[in-house]
Amino acid sequence: MINRRGALALGLSAALALTACGAKENAQQSGPVKITVWSWKPASDGLAAIAKDFEKANPNVKVNVQAVGNPAIWDKITIGMAAGGKGLGDVLHIGIDYLPGYMDKFPGGLADLRKLGADKYKDAFAKGLWPTVTGKDGGVYAMPWEVNPAGFFFREDLFKKAGVDPATVQTWDDAIEAGKKIKEKTGAFLIGLNKSAARGADMDFYQSLLQQQGAFYFDQKGDVTLNSAAAVQAMTIIKKMNDAGIVGDISGEGSFKQLVSSNKLAALPWPAWAASYIPEMRPEQKGLWRVMQPPAVTAGGKRTAIVNSTHLAVSGTSPHQKEAFAFVEYALTRPEVINKVFKEGGVFPALTSAYADPMFTAPTDFYGGQPALKTFVDSLTEGADATYYSGDYARALKIASDAQTKVLIKGADPAGALTEAATLLAQQTNRKLAG
Repeated sequence: MINRRGALALGLSAALALTACGAKENAQQSGPVKITVWSWKPASDGLAAIAKDFEKANPNVKVNVQAVGNPAIWDKITIGMAAGGKGLGDVLHIGIDYLPGYMDKFPGGLADLRKLGADKYKDAFAKGLWPTVTGKDGGVYAMPWEVNPAGFFFREDLFKKAGVDPATVQTWDDAIEAGKKIKEKTGAFLIGLNKSAARGADMDFYQSLLQQQGAFYFDQKGDVTLNSAAAVQAMTIIKKMNDAGIVGDISGEGSFKQLVSSNKLAALPWPAWAASYIPEMRPEQKGLWRVMQPPAVTAGGKRTAIVNSTHLAVSGTSPHQKEAFAFVEYALTRPEVINKVFKEGGVFPALTSAYADPMFTAPTDFYGGQPALKTFVDSLTEGADATYYSGDYARALKIASDAQTKVLIKGADPAGALTEAATLLAQQTNRKLAG
């Protein structure tokens, strides 16, 4: 079984050996052009919902949306690219953590959508996203679909019982003080973290603290910044929380759901996708949850961070790139269409013109009548900085995860742990240390 991220590195050598397999199919076919779209549920449900509408408007094209699955889709895309594009779907749903690796390691693996007119949409999406789909050569290799700005979901009843006014929680230091009161008065932890950080998603909180400061594991030049002042500040916040006893350990099987169901977790620092997930997870807690923008790292600092995003790309070896892009364009650049995708597939749209729809300001019963989606629209209005993931994100994620584990489990000093981590990352990737 190929490791879903390690396969990118293995695939590069395979791609060089199998370049001959990458030639486009030129065979003529009769009838409508058939394009295949690879995605995963529930996002694929959204695309399937609008595929028939697209076919009516484009009777010469038939769309087959396939729910390949996540993480299975990463193996399939990587293996296909390693084979010179053989067997790939025409349209590919790709996460921001994989897109840079595909662009770097498989030149020509994704179509340059500039040639099909994508450039005219560069200002149509949430700030910070267009640079992530743009290659070093200026090519546009995907279109933004989903955006996940950071949020701070919290149990209003637990805050109230502890005498904490959420409006006073403006910084993460404020949140730490609030967490102490909540733990004392209710027994609930402020947040939960997998202290051994065994999975990629367990680093989302740390990454959001970086992104709020306009920082990440690499800068825009690709130099390593894991030991930057912003990186140390973010890890120090996590250590302060842990030292204060307000971080619940969710590393055990089922431990997270147990904490939430037993009212022992007061807040979830999760992004926009959670707005629909939390009601599905705990429907019996209807009316108890609220959401606001996350506290700032420093007083007056930015509260916005785009934690992750996903995109639609067109295979560089697709014989039907024009039709494939027409579908991508239809799905992602029309407000009424992308909002239908959102309703069916739960994927928060990156298209800013979509937010004029009343559903983004409508009250939500689960959140006590609060217009929960508006919180995320407001975050995107503030604007987020572009994050450079690079083709070495998988290595950075593992090394940063190990550093966080040292801090949380062994009490390591954040600055020392991150200095070691940054040096190791630079060595493993042959990148420079920034500064």
